[in-house]
Amino acid sequence: MPQPPGARLRTGAIALTQVVALSALWLLADWLRARLGLPLPAGLLGLLALAALLFSGAVRGGWVRRGANWLLGEMLLFFIPAVLAVVQYPELVRHQGWRICAVIVLSTLAVMVVTALVVEQVVRLERRLARRATHNRQQHHA
Repeated sequence: MPQPPGARLRTGAIALTQVVALSALWLLADWLRARLGLPLPAGLLGLLALAALLFSGAVRGGWVRRGANWLLGEMLLFFIPAVLAVVQYPELVRHQGWRICAVIVLSTLAVMVVTALVVEQVVRLERRLARRATHNRQQHHA
């Protein structure tokens, strides 16, 4: 089904606005990290802030979905600087390559495990809230 005129432009503008909002959140997290001397990366602080905003209901998922999907879809672009750095320092890779690979593999596994644990907890929380809402509705109608 063809999109009406301007719909594609509107969709792109929404995604761009959401990417700008997510980037602003990251910049704020980076500023707070530097200002407060926090030992966590700005990306993690921004992720925690976004999760808090989403779980509190202050931000709805639809408000960031298109921008987040675009960022995830184009994630490969964000690795280009890292690849170029590797090409510029072949001596470092030759001597420390196995350590670098070990860090990459272990950190990837850590991210996957933590993500799985968080998703599992969120699913449990959603189920508990759904059961509670169903129970409350049944009591209200009784």
